[in-house]
Amino acid sequence: MELPNDLKFAMEQQTVGIPQSKLRSAAEGISLRYRNETGEGKRLVSTAIDTLAYAVVRMPATYGAVYSALNDFLDINHPEIKTVLDVGAGMGTVAWAVGSTISTAERIVCLEREPAMIDFGKTLMKASPSLMSKTEWLSGDMRDIGSSMKYDLVVASYALGELNDRDREKVIVSLWNITDKILLIVEPGTPLAFSHLRSARTQLIDKGAVIIAPCPHSKSCPLPDDDWCHFTCRIARSRLHKQLKGGEVPYEDEKFSYLAASKEPVQTSINRVLRHPFIEEGRITLKLCTEKGIETRIVTKKQKDRFKAARKAKCGDAF
Repeated sequence: MELPNDLKFAMEQQTVGIPQSKLRSAAEGISLRYRNETGEGKRLVSTAIDTLAYAVVRMPATYGAVYSALNDFLDINHPEIKTVLDVGAGMGTVAWAVGSTISTAERIVCLEREPAMIDFGKTLMKASPSLMSKTEWLSGDMRDIGSSMKYDLVVASYALGELNDRDREKVIVSLWNITDKILLIVEPGTPLAFSHLRSARTQLIDKGAVIIAPCPHSKSCPLPDDDWCHFTCRIARSRLHKQLKGGEVPYEDEKFSYLAASKEPVQTSINRVLRHPFIEEGRITLKLCTEKGIETRIVTKKQKDRFKAARKAKCGDAF
């Protein structure tokens, strides 16, 4: 998966003339702060050079995760989405993903508290006049969301992990209150981030939400406490991205977890592949999340069509 061409070009233009050593130092500082200060509500990316380094290193992976999550729930549910709110919008990654997946979107609102992120996001969006024309930027903190406006789709992407437990619970309630159709939460594919999603899932179900994806049901999560649900998307790396992260291969695998909840009744019942299929000669073993719970399913070569589908299946796919 790659960023849209106009976004790639805009990012490349912004790095012209910037010393690589300066970008690498900023990227290392951001990584350190995210490891040590996430969850405390602190400003982790606030300067122009930090914002540029963050865009190069993290924007492709965030775009890939959001794009994948959007496609997953749109495959199951097809609501007409005209208005979108992205909270903790950063530099507008969700807006770009929505522009690539939801043709009916007419208004996208990006709520972000960091002026450097807003300025950079606006600069990047000049590369796509059609996206820029329907995108608005608001300066504000997700903890202070009002309830006067509702949106068809509300998205919180890689944002809730920056909050403490009390603030996170309050924000989830606020997000649900301003959701008219779908609430989508995307987080890193880590045990800690999944625990936050799992708590959010319980909160939302208690408020009457119907879970669309990735879960095949709105019952209690069947995974044991020491396990977590996460998926992977493969992202193409630019040359600068490889240099800043010290990588050699031309791609990066981004692990992410997500939750899509609906205010309208939706029939899901789609089994979800939880782990990469275990392929042996003549048979494939799948670990599935089903409406009845976690199941291990063996598909043999005799089941021609299902065997073919199982061979192509990957973690996160419906089956």
